[in-house]
Amino acid sequence: MKILIVGAGGREHAIAWKLSQNEKVEKIFIAPGNACVKMLPNAESVNLGSIDEYISFAKNNNVELTVVGSEELLVQGIVDEFHKNGLKIFGPDKKAAILEGSKAYSKDFMKKYGIKTAVYEIFDNSEKAKEFLNNWKDFPVVIKASGLAAGKGVIIAQNLNEAIKAVEDIMVDEKFGNAGNQVVIEEFLDGVEASILSFTDSKVIVPLLSAKDHKKIGEDETGLNTGGMGVISPNPFVTDEIFGKFKSDIMEPTLKGMQAEGMDFAGVIFFGLMITKKGVYLLEYNMRMGDPETQAVLPLLENDLLELIEKSFEKKLSEVKVNWKPLHSCCVVAAAGGYPESYKKGDEITGVLDFKETHDNKVFICGAKVENGKLLTNGGRVLNAVALGNTLEEAQKKAYELLKTINFEGMYFRKDIGGRFY
Repeated sequence: MKILIVGAGGREHAIAWKLSQNEKVEKIFIAPGNACVKMLPNAESVNLGSIDEYISFAKNNNVELTVVGSEELLVQGIVDEFHKNGLKIFGPDKKAAILEGSKAYSKDFMKKYGIKTAVYEIFDNSEKAKEFLNNWKDFPVVIKASGLAAGKGVIIAQNLNEAIKAVEDIMVDEKFGNAGNQVVIEEFLDGVEASILSFTDSKVIVPLLSAKDHKKIGEDETGLNTGGMGVISPNPFVTDEIFGKFKSDIMEPTLKGMQAEGMDFAGVIFFGLMITKKGVYLLEYNMRMGDPETQAVLPLLENDLLELIEKSFEKKLSEVKVNWKPLHSCCVVAAAGGYPESYKKGDEITGVLDFKETHDNKVFICGAKVENGKLLTNGGRVLNAVALGNTLEEAQKKAYELLKTINFEGMYFRKDIGGRFY
């Protein structure tokens, strides 16, 4: 079997790593490419960009399955175009992908189907947004670019001045491009975030293990938002009671809403949650595997990933029992100095290409390239150090020990992923 993975980051490396464990998988193509092909013997990078290029490649190379990791092509309708060409692809069609592609649409969807979420208003005019904020009494307030902003389009404003600046940054200065044509202004929920990835065949939603992401660049959740600086799984705050509330208040009405709106696909739904004293709220949907959540969750999955995907296509997910290793995982992101703002590329990375994976230590490549036999930095988030342990503390310790064996100039990572422990 030949598989094509769409995307270039650590998430795609983790997906390729997990799929390669199935003996039916002969070849994995990753586009537009990832240096992880130097670590996976049956993987190859291919430089593809447009949807048409992906379709042509899949046809010409007898690709039997395409798995979409990144969000932009989903929103553009890659799944619809693959289906028109008789090609099998795992991911939401354009109709469903808008749940991630437009925060304005997704908030209205939540309201329509009784899904517990923060009180909000939507604006497509900056002056009206600022006028609304002038009457806002309860700071902090959350301001979101409605479109795709690589996980960075959410600003928590502590006061009116910060809120006005956020609107101007997003809507006037177009800090996030067209993603800021609309903004969502919503109440700030005080609590603990949780991520729950899930598979769906549109008949059922099968949740995976919970995770806890760390979005801020600085320790103790300070500084700018990033695409994610690290994650642990399972999330210690997702108790059985919390998980039950998630299923009844969020997951089940989401499924009913999808069915009512005619969203019929095999793919992933990622629930971004906030656990508060008032209950469990839905912050957002992502319609693909999360990054870096995937890198922490998949190493704990005992099931064969390809089997889960195939059951989704067959609409037989209800027959699957998902099994997990009785362990904890900790994934720490090593980033280039200066990320998420300006950063340098091209520095040599040592300790990765000769890394020997073990059952409890993994390295996933996010932003790197191979030139003249050397691994060089080529992105803001460069790599993930992932470790498993019998306890969260053991997983943390192993992940940070693993990072000591890896080096590149300006390498930066948070020292408190999963909670401060040293």
